[in-house]
Amino acid sequence: MSVVLITGSSGLVGSEAVSFFCKKGFDVVGIDNNLRKFFFGNDGSTLWVKKNLKKKNKNFKNFNIDIRNNDALNKIFDKYKKRIKLIIHCAAQPSHDYGKSFPIIDFNVNATGTLNLLELTKKKCPNSPFIFMSTNKVYGDNPNKLKIIEKKTRWEIEKNNKYFKGIDEKFSIDNCTHSFFGVSKTYADLIVQEYGKNNGLKTVCFRGGCITGPNHSGAKLHGFLSYLVKNSIAKRKYDLIGYKGKQVRDNLHSYDLVNCFWEFFKKPKYGEIYNIGGGRYSNCSILEALKIVEDIKKIEIKKNFIQKPRVGDHIWYISNLSKFKKDYPSWKQKYNTKKIIEELIGN
Repeated sequence: MSVVLITGSSGLVGSEAVSFFCKKGFDVVGIDNNLRKFFFGNDGSTLWVKKNLKKKNKNFKNFNIDIRNNDALNKIFDKYKKRIKLIIHCAAQPSHDYGKSFPIIDFNVNATGTLNLLELTKKKCPNSPFIFMSTNKVYGDNPNKLKIIEKKTRWEIEKNNKYFKGIDEKFSIDNCTHSFFGVSKTYADLIVQEYGKNNGLKTVCFRGGCITGPNHSGAKLHGFLSYLVKNSIAKRKYDLIGYKGKQVRDNLHSYDLVNCFWEFFKKPKYGEIYNIGGGRYSNCSILEALKIVEDIKKIEIKKNFIQKPRVGDHIWYISNLSKFKKDYPSWKQKYNTKKIIEELIGN
């Protein structure tokens, strides 16, 4: 059987990919050592996801391996070798705040771990497409330099602004503040491109906006929409950090994202990049997300406004999906923000 190797297989995107490719008839090999619990405490633990995946997918096997451990990774690649038909790399240290406090761990997980996987792909299964889950944080705070206007519930840009449809792949990653997490992911993003352009691997970077879904172990330091729903329903209060809670995020369901992976797998390219998120179809401010929760649950959420924003936080970010849609026209979004929140509440 053909093998799909997925790192971060118990995380939000990885677990969605596990279920998706198991249903497609692949043997799925997961690499996940629940480092989220180490980063974020019990709230961030993904053990419950792994248990569910094992129960539902007989052709799924998980290895408790850290992607910084090249020797352990090498044994997995040696075990499956040419049977590996696709690598999906989702494992990461995903938090701004954690990355600033622990920059060495952050860099080793995000940058060195990615390099380990690329080298092994090149040596053991060079024909396998390599999909990397990158981030819009490669653009640092450059989006904040756009001409942003304040509206009642959100920050926005004018319709005649060339970026109204969203940030595209030509947007600059230079001369800005990234956050330490943004820097480590930028290295990984660039080295994934380099192994495509320079070494001829079929690589792609998906620069994600806010990816979310029911398998998200949302914690205070990471997992915006999942944590917002969970925390605001349980405690009926929520901390809005900076920008009056009007900062805009685009929200993409992990199911829609994994369908992007499927399209790329069927027609891969070399060293490609795509901005991917909810786009104009699915986006909201934090205030707007809280209002959706209040309306659905018929509750009132106390809002605690914290004036100082997080370093590198985006005031307004919407992904321009035009490039991916042009290259893969059969891809369609299933979930908008309201539908995503309804599902999160249901879970």
